[in-house]
Amino acid sequence: MYLHLGENTVVRTDSIIGIFDLDNTSTSKWTKQYLSNATALKRVINVSMELPKSFIVCTDSNGTRVYISQLNSVTLQKRMAEQRQISDRKVDLYETR
Repeated sequence: MYLHLGENTVVRTDSIIGIFDLDNTSTSKWTKQYLSNATALKRVINVSMELPKSFIVCTDSNGTRVYISQLNSVTLQKRMAEQRQISDRKVDLYETR
């Protein structure tokens, strides 16, 4: 499954390590340092020109990527949950045949 992060950007849900709210997490010195290091290593991808609300940490064969999104972390988590429910329903339909 895939998760739409905004501005024509989608990521595989199985590559997502975490979805974080910028307002709540950016007050921590550890988060600031992590995002600063990721930026220095050119691992940060801004998927919106609007006010950022969340960041998503993903991993793939190329390493770790941090996506900055204008979408709220709760919205992104709801999208993932809805996709899982749809996927589970499809499995149930196939199993009952």
